[in-house]
Amino acid sequence: MPFIEQEASIRYEIINGKKVPVITPKSEVTLINKETGKEYMSDAEALADIQNPSTSTKAEHVSRSVKITVEDIKIGADTNIF
Repeated sequence: MPFIEQEASIRYEIINGKKVPVITPKSEVTLINKETGKEYMSDAEALADIQNPSTSTKAEHVSRSVKITVEDIKIGADTNIF
């Protein structure tokens, strides 16, 4: 099961005198041990397995997949994105 690494957000900044949306996308991460099939629920859990001397897990055994989701934003005639 993937875990949320970063929640989506939107904020506005003034750039060159114009109010511009700054979008941070939602990111979901799936960490899987390619050797054992174990799925980790955090980076810390995967690192603990790698550092555990009683397991044979190495960093190259851990696969990291990231799904990025960008939320819809309303763009109208007055929107200047450049």
